[in-house]
Amino acid sequence: MSKNPPKSIAQSSEDFYLAKPKRGQGPGVLVLHAWWGLNPFFREFCDRLAKEGFVALAPDLYHGAVASTIQEAKKLRSKLKQETVKQEIVQATERLCQATRQTIGVVGFSLGGYWALWLAEQKSSPVVATVVFYGTRNGDYTASQSAFQFHLAETDAYVAASGVKRLDKSLRVASKEAEFHFYPGTTHWFFEQDRADTYNLPAAELAWSRTIEFLKTHIR
Repeated sequence: MSKNPPKSIAQSSEDFYLAKPKRGQGPGVLVLHAWWGLNPFFREFCDRLAKEGFVALAPDLYHGAVASTIQEAKKLRSKLKQETVKQEIVQATERLCQATRQTIGVVGFSLGGYWALWLAEQKSSPVVATVVFYGTRNGDYTASQSAFQFHLAETDAYVAASGVKRLDKSLRVASKEAEFHFYPGTTHWFFEQDRADTYNLPAAELAWSRTIEFLKTHIR
């Protein structure tokens, strides 16, 4: 990530993190964090989106709690209630649409990727561009108006190859535009700079450029 301060305006609480371009306006992107919680990496990711001209909103599904180890993350994830998560994501989506436009993008990481796909699947969803980092979800995407982009590790203990194939088939059956990018020599969390054991700089930079191009193409 760039060491230069992003040109953005940020607002934070235990419910969400909001980053806007310096001009204060732009197309909206919802950011759904991984099971670590809304830690500094995901906040900075929102700042990077704002620097690219997007209004980025990340709901805090853990409401202030953050995990640094896998065991801590598992405990936090186990406390989530699906109906509550759905409600909070819908509320965050509505907040973002009110601040930007009627259509938005969503970027989700692992756990957040699962929920990004859930949001894109909903009939009334305003999502037109869905970007998922190392995540899958079974579903019926026929009613979705979204295009899809996936960033997947070459070796991933958390994402089964069979799940990727099922998802690919579901999107094909629904006649949805979908890009699947696999990054050689990577494992889960390869995009997250604060995960020193898995971070892969070349793959992360390529995934970032693909993400920005995809979002700018589809959120008009």
